[in-house]
Amino acid sequence: MFKKLVAIEPVSLVPEAERALYQYAKEVVLYPDVPGSDEEIAARIGGADTVLLSYTSRLNGAAMERCPNLRYVGMCCSLYSEESANVDIPCARARGIDVRGIRDYGDRGVVEYVLWQLIEILHGFGGRPGWEDLPRELTRLRAGVIGLGTSGGMIADALRFMGADVRYFSRTRKPGAEEKGLRYQPMEELLEECEVVFTCLNKNVILLHEEQLAHLGSHKIMFNTSIGPAADLAALWHWLDDPSNLFCCDSAGALGDPALMERENVLCIDTSAGRTREAFGLLSEKVLANIKAHLQEKA
Repeated sequence: MFKKLVAIEPVSLVPEAERALYQYAKEVVLYPDVPGSDEEIAARIGGADTVLLSYTSRLNGAAMERCPNLRYVGMCCSLYSEESANVDIPCARARGIDVRGIRDYGDRGVVEYVLWQLIEILHGFGGRPGWEDLPRELTRLRAGVIGLGTSGGMIADALRFMGADVRYFSRTRKPGAEEKGLRYQPMEELLEECEVVFTCLNKNVILLHEEQLAHLGSHKIMFNTSIGPAADLAALWHWLDDPSNLFCCDSAGALGDPALMERENVLCIDTSAGRTREAFGLLSEKVLANIKAHLQEKA
């Protein structure tokens, strides 16, 4: 059992999960707001041996060094790689601190957002001008997915179910996806041939630069479902100078530059499509499962 568990900020646990934390720690402190500095983070952790945090704060080595009792960090947010994490995992490892994150909990909401926004564009629903002279179905739409992780794979499956011609690019080939009928293409070829492209990449991974967006060309739709930007911002601004192009994302983080919100050919709903009731429930299950696993291993 932990001696003291501190959530340094709101971590999106459902009420049942918050109550369950008291089964694993003698003392539980849940802060209702986001700390403003490393010093405030360290002060909130204090002598605790366990900390929970979400994606809105970063736990650096400077804060960890001021918290000598810290032994466990639970990330209530996606952990894809050490490089993209908002916790200094190498520093934590050196100090004997176990860091565990979660992933694949908000993907269905993202898929729903993509289908809704794309259908609205192609049909001209909601008072939007039609993308073409006549409304279009997803049937035979040439769609490319860049990054075939969980969310990218789900988007590809949903589009294929609706009859789209779906291709993918990934740094590694996905034999399982190809067995289902998904076609691999080199990135430049995919960008040139597809009418709509989805970037589904890990945080801090930028794959689209001036050269790639030149291959994408004109009268194209691009969706970014990543947590952060997937395209070089200067190159993206230049690509959007062509009014026939359209860029879509759900959150300001995926947009990368708030000023892009003012562009007529940018559609951003400015909310995370993955933050749903169901996603919070799944997030809570995975956070608690990590805590249980850590305690069992240390018993």
